[in-house]
Amino acid sequence: MAENKFDVLIIGAGPGGYVTAIRSAQLGLKTAIVEEKHLGGICLNWGCIPTKALLRSSEIFHYIENASAYGLSAEK
Repeated sequence: MAENKFDVLIIGAGPGGYVTAIRSAQLGLKTAIVEEKHLGGICLNWGCIPTKALLRSSEIFHYIENASAYGLSAEK
């Protein structure tokens, strides 16, 4: 197996990890990032951001369903 040498090794590719990796590389450091599953971590892939998108979609749907209370109508 080939030996690799890095200036920076980042464990975890969540919001903090991948930003650190990008900045380290921008500064010219040889950078490696280690992640068990998917880059972006829980927050970007399953947690915060997808949850907010689903909540916003359901909120808009609720507004459309109740638009008649405000004298508005909308087609699905």
